[in-house]
Amino acid sequence: MMGYSALLSGNNDPNGGGDFQEGFEFTGEPLNLLDHGVVSENGHSIGLNTWPPELPKFREAALRYYEAVANIGKVLFPIFALALDLEEDFFEEKTNNAAALMRTLRYPPQEDVTDDHIIGIGAHSDWECFTILWQEPGIQALQVLNSEKEWINAPPIPGTFVINLGDQFARWTNGIFKSTVHRAINRSGVCRYSIPLFVGANWDAKLEHIPGCVSPDRPLQYEIITAGEYVKTKLAETYSH
Repeated sequence: MMGYSALLSGNNDPNGGGDFQEGFEFTGEPLNLLDHGVVSENGHSIGLNTWPPELPKFREAALRYYEAVANIGKVLFPIFALALDLEEDFFEEKTNNAAALMRTLRYPPQEDVTDDHIIGIGAHSDWECFTILWQEPGIQALQVLNSEKEWINAPPIPGTFVINLGDQFARWTNGIFKSTVHRAINRSGVCRYSIPLFVGANWDAKLEHIPGCVSPDRPLQYEIITAGEYVKTKLAETYSH
């Protein structure tokens, strides 16, 4: 799970033939650790950060960037709570022990894509609460499925992040906040890079509906499951091959 992932090692769209990207995945850790340390969520190990030994400065740079973006995530949770007419700290105890995952991704160019069987990353929604995404300026690849089931471009804007809502918020809000279905196809002719941070709930947090999100007009849509159980299920689906 942590460390390097090769081209076609994941398959986010079950109807696809694999994701044409490679990347490196890691999570936060103290910068002064002498070893790589075990990362855990409420006692559940999610693996080791495995830093490439030939790039000694990469770890420090990556972790400093991670901390900066993770701080944005801490600001967003109160905003979502207020948008739902909840107390500002509603999500605090549900997310205060979560280990957000970051990926640095490389998408080789695919100028001759004629179908959607193998593309940069197949159509999917992210599993966590939301994703904070940096995408390389000047290279269009990200597309979002709109409410009319049309794929529209989400162009990179210098100095900004894209925020994708994820499945955990959709389950908590019983579909009031919808997961962002998206994909990436790199037809630019050059390699495209992006860096998402996946911000989720505590491993043992129950993804049960928030008060006020279920009514006779909006019946319950999802079974209750913990965030950890949900993520493990999605990992098995995505990397089972």
